[in-house]
Order: sequence, then structure tokens, then C-alpha cells
Amino acid sequence: MVRPALLKDLPPPPEGLFGRAGPLVVEVGFGDGRFTALYAKLHPERLVLGAEVSSGSVVRALRRFRREGVENVRIYHGEGSFALRNLVPPRSVLEVIVNFPDPWPKKRHQENRLLQRGFFRKLSTRLVEGGRLLLTTDHEEYFRFALEEALSTGLYRVETPPPPPLHLTTKYAEKWKGEGRPFFHAVFTKEAEDHAPWPPLRRYPMAHALLEGPLPEHLPLSKTVLPLEGGVAVLLKALKDEEGFYVLAHVEEEDLTQDLLLEVRRSAHGVYAGVSRFGHPLITEGVKGAVRGLVERLKALGLRVVQDHT
Repeated sequence: MVRPALLKDLPPPPEGLFGRAGPLVVEVGFGDGRFTALYAKLHPERLVLGAEVSSGSVVRALRRFRREGVENVRIYHGEGSFALRNLVPPRSVLEVIVNFPDPWPKKRHQENRLLQRGFFRKLSTRLVEGGRLLLTTDHEEYFRFALEEALSTGLYRVETPPPPPLHLTTKYAEKWKGEGRPFFHAVFTKEAEDHAPWPPLRRYPMAHALLEGPLPEHLPLSKTVLPLEGGVAVLLKALKDEEGFYVLAHVEEEDLTQDLLLEVRRSAHGVYAGVSRFGHPLITEGVKGAVRGLVERLKALGLRVVQDHT
């Protein structure tokens, strides 16, 4: 299982993840892994990186891969857009597979759809020449939406053949076959590349500050919203213990959402305010922004910053 927070380099070389070289394939939203396992066994020479947001699906897929002896798959628990931008090198991906993505059918939720213009632009920088994305869905409106978004970039040749039988072996496809639902399939083949480089998310070694002054008795910051460039951080709640406070925080930035713990506690050098190691969060600009917001709250309570690493 790929854990970006513990990787030394982003993006990691495929050989570092798989132990060998080979054509790289990314599947976004692998569910319980039944399609992934079949695909990997049919293409043993390929290296398959799967991304999935559901923790339950990750557990079920891992068990399946181990039970069936599938060795050419690595999985990432998180957003597929993050995986493509940060876990694969430029011009390295042969194929991207998206089977039955969440259609987000309500108009106000459509900004959450994966297959939008911005995604197709980024994807073009990660695909090899002639690389392609394969989409299979039962949702015709989302299907038409994805076609329009891809064509608007001018970077892809788009074809709409019948769905390959293998792509109709997912959990949802098996269910919907019995209901007589129609299926839609598209192949987006890269013909050009976006001019923007879309570099991986920048990471930092730490995000903390040391302050002088008494540890406060209370830390009032319930649902403190901190606007960031390209995102937002929210300090949700402060929980006190005998050593200080744990602060629950939520950070949203491009391609990445993280829930994390911040700490405010007495140390040998003063009052420490920064990121807890719990959960191994990625230290990003957004996380640093959350820590800066926390430090500002402490300054308002009378503490003075003596070292600032935010």
C-alpha cells in the first residue's frame, strides 16, 4: 500500500513502488478490486497503481489481492487526481481506467466530478505519447459531460466503442446488468500535452512554532475558517489534556483533502504549536496555513513567537 507521507520523493519512480520496471497503469476508484485483480492477472507485465477513497474498499481489495496472489498492484488510499499528479512521473502512464465514477448528478455538486477540463489537462502531462484514459459508466449525462470536457481541451482523440466485457465485471456493473441498464464507454487518446507543467504538490519537513508565555487555560477556536490560496483550512475543535491541547483541523487544497491533529503543549523550549505526527499528514502549504492560523490565535492570547517554522 502506497503511503505518500512516508515517501522520500514525490513522484516516486515506478521501480521504487513495484520493484521492477514495466508499463504503468492507473485505476481510479477500484472498489472491491475484482476488476483490478482480473486486469492485473491478464496483464502481468504491467504495473497497476489503484486509487480509492473508501477505506472499506481498500481493505476488501487488499484481502482479494493477497488471497489471489496478485503481485503487480499497488494501492493508494485517497483521491485519484492526487495520485496522478503526485505519485506518477510526467509522461509515464500508459493507461488510466475509470470504471463507474460517482456521477454527482445534482447541478450544485458537479464541481466534484473527476472528469473535468482541469483533470484532462493535468492527465495529458502524465500520459505517455498515445496513452489513453478508458471510461465506463451507466450515467449517460456524466458520459456526455466527460466527452465535452475532454474535447474542449483539444488534447485528445475521443472514441466511443462498446464497453469491453472485462470492464463490466465490477461490482456495480454486475448488479446493473441484471437491471438492464445501458452502459457507455469512451477512449480518450492523448494527442497533445498541456503547456502547464503541473508539478507535484510541494512538501515541507515541518510546520511548527515555539512561543513564550503561559499555556492558556482555554483555546477558543471552534470552527475557525482560514482562507488559503486555492483552498481553506478549518480549526474545528480544541481538546484539552494534562499537557496542553489537541486541535482537530480540516484542510482542503488542490487535489488533496486532509484531516489532521495539531498540538499546543509545553516543551523544554517554550510552548510548541504545530502538527502532531498522528496519521503521518503531508506537510503542505495548506497544513502550514492551518498552523499559522493556530499561532495567530495563541498570539491573540498573549503569547510571543520566538521561533517560527510555518
